Amino acid sequence: MTAPTRGSGSTPTVAEHRIVVPAHLGVAILGPRDEVLRAVEDGFPAVRIHVRGDQVTLQGPHTDVELVGRLVDELVEVAESGATLDRDVVGRAVQMLRSQSARPSEVLTQNILSSRGRTIRPKTAGQKTYVDAIDRHTVTFGIGPAGTGKTYLAMAKAVQALQSKRVNRIVLTRPAVEAGERLGFLPGTLAEKIDPYLRPLYDALHDMVDPDSIPRLIESGTVEVAPLAYMRGRTLNDAFIILDEAQNTSTEQMKMFLTRLGFGSTMVVTGDVTQVDLPGATVSGLRVVEDILSGVDDVMFCRLTSTDVVRHRLVSDIIDAYAHWDARSNRG
Repeated sequence: MTAPTRGSGSTPTVAEHRIVVPAHLGVAILGPRDEVLRAVEDGFPAVRIHVRGDQVTLQGPHTDVELVGRLVDELVEVAESGATLDRDVVGRAVQMLRSQSARPSEVLTQNILSSRGRTIRPKTAGQKTYVDAIDRHTVTFGIGPAGTGKTYLAMAKAVQALQSKRVNRIVLTRPAVEAGERLGFLPGTLAEKIDPYLRPLYDALHDMVDPDSIPRLIESGTVEVAPLAYMRGRTLNDAFIILDEAQNTSTEQMKMFLTRLGFGSTMVVTGDVTQVDLPGATVSGLRVVEDILSGVDDVMFCRLTSTDVVRHRLVSDIIDAYAHWDARSNRG
């Protein structure tokens, strides 16, 4: 690589930067039909990007050229790891570089679990912080809006821990609370009524474990998926325990769940405090637990935001729009 060259005069106006890309990564850096290159150009319209052989030349405003140069270097490291580059990866990498929240190559190359031909890894700086917290703490809270990977990444860490024999079983639980409905109004037996609440946990599990093995794992007790009420009176040793949709627990239920922790176990609690479906007079256990556990050792609270959303681009915009609306309503 060569250092950027600037235009004449006391104020730099134009810079040029040349990068030599490893020959075996040329196709990956450009992307299919130059998709990756187009994404970089769309993100930095003031920078002219010229590719000739293994050399990439950047021309434009010095600050932008410097940032694109760092971006290409990071994308080379990501491609070297075997990760696939696409427009979404470029967008997330640009966001991290601009916010200086993390090095994209450190986030986008951290593999959690490889299953069924795909690799699960964090995709944002906030997600990496969350995943690292699970590794380092006995109890981790992942709090944030829909689409930030709270439950999915926790499930991946649980399966990783089981496969590496750090735990003997996985326990997945949710409170049986639904927006605008009560269990009694739903048809069927108790098990049939509860199943829809647990379905998202089954769906995530199917992504990470051979579906044919799931009934055997459940029958043997290696994987347990159950409503929160089934946790009462138990002590869970050598287990990876996930409480999902924790915003729909009362303070008493949250205390009951946390005190199920046994020796050799890891707990992850996930939820979104903006989507509480409890009756009006009931205080959400997730909303107050940080105040209660403040200062308790080996407990970590991770807050994910709209910048950590990895669903459709509009999901992040919708979350921000509702947050602004809530802020205006509260002021009123």
